[in-house]
Amino acid sequence: MLRNTLAAVCLALLPASGHVPSHDLAPAAVDAFVARYRDATGLPGVAVAITKGRQVIHAAGYGKTASGDPLTADTPMAVASVSKSFTSLAVMQLAEKGEISLDKPVRGYLPEFTMADPRAAKITVRQLLNQTSGMADSTFHEKSLPQPGTLEGAVARLRTAGLAAEPGTAFSYHNTNYQVAARLVEVVSRRPFAAYLDAHVFTPLGMRNSRTIDTDRDLPGSARGHLYVLGQAVALPEPAGFGNGSGGVLSTANDMARWLIAQNNGVLSPESVKEMRTPSKQNGTYALGWELGRTERGTPVIEHGGDLFTSTADQLLMPDSGYGVAVMANTGMTFADATALMDGLVAMIEGATPAIPSSPSTLVIDIVFVLLTLATVGLAVRGVARSRRWAARRTGWQRWRLLPYFAPLAVCVAVAPIFRVLARGSDIMWIQVVYLYPTFMIWLVTASAAGIAVVVARLARVRPARP
Repeated sequence: MLRNTLAAVCLALLPASGHVPSHDLAPAAVDAFVARYRDATGLPGVAVAITKGRQVIHAAGYGKTASGDPLTADTPMAVASVSKSFTSLAVMQLAEKGEISLDKPVRGYLPEFTMADPRAAKITVRQLLNQTSGMADSTFHEKSLPQPGTLEGAVARLRTAGLAAEPGTAFSYHNTNYQVAARLVEVVSRRPFAAYLDAHVFTPLGMRNSRTIDTDRDLPGSARGHLYVLGQAVALPEPAGFGNGSGGVLSTANDMARWLIAQNNGVLSPESVKEMRTPSKQNGTYALGWELGRTERGTPVIEHGGDLFTSTADQLLMPDSGYGVAVMANTGMTFADATALMDGLVAMIEGATPAIPSSPSTLVIDIVFVLLTLATVGLAVRGVARSRRWAARRTGWQRWRLLPYFAPLAVCVAVAPIFRVLARGSDIMWIQVVYLYPTFMIWLVTASAAGIAVVVARLARVRPARP
């Protein structure tokens, strides 16, 4: 019944042509802005969808995918944590049907959801969706632990995990909340999460090229992304990770346009929509898979961003004017291209002039670390070449004098724990730090190797002191 209702509503809402010109924001102006942005930054590819009320103002793809194919309005791309809005919708659909209650414990519907902390028995469905369950990266390293292959596995690995706070008392953005929620949808609906979204969300809304995946291995070539190195986009595979429920949806500009339109026109009852847009008292802005905020010019918005290490996405609704915007860029979270483009498009909607970056934001930093890397190699070569002279001035082993040369190696090995401290507990793997700071990590690895080379060369030349 719900599927048929959604289908009827969305077919009635979408114009026959799929694109209706807007008197407020011309598609040509959007194209020109995106072109200027790409020229300034080197952004390889991006998809944009803009709607107003029941109209698709513009849906287009620009540039190329990581595999070199033209990026169009029908090219599937990763929407990352924008996926949480889809998971929340699936849960709310089940709530509308009376199959779950938001304020009852998750374990009543999902007995397999067990943790080492007995307080987990009190976690409610709502607390999963508004990120107040008490689960957090600080007590469960969801990225750096061995990655599951299924939602069932994602829940099973929580059996030895603890909580960072009493359920319902603190906000902590944690992907596992939404993986548990997606598994809940599977168990209650008695069908795989991907099949549920296809039957109850994607197909009814006419999102023909959208789906959800489990891991990085399931990403098609069109959804892979890039890093910028010295201002140049370099295509790289996404680091290993599990994302279904929390970040696994793939979608297109055309499909996201349908999704945006549906948010204000029948996707759920008005009461359920209000629930989804009511933030928790613990956070004040994060609701159920959506976040409340304001633009730089003070316009109220409802949004959710998404970051992978090689791609980013953003979605935004402007309830007062009826506008909706979605952006998907195939560069990673360090560069925030989707957010920057979103800011520019919103500025245009509000009658302001969008900002265009003068160059990739990391270019100067990259140049500095490349120069440091070259200098480090030079110093290492000099140190090795002069190891005999260094050894001749030593009367004994005096190994302690070589300890400082191991400092870069120590930092290199401990870089992930150091990041967790600096990021207040956010979890990360070593390789993911490389993706965040590629030239810094190249220098650090080079410095580690250089230090070891100098130490080995000097130890080989030093002779033990005579008795």
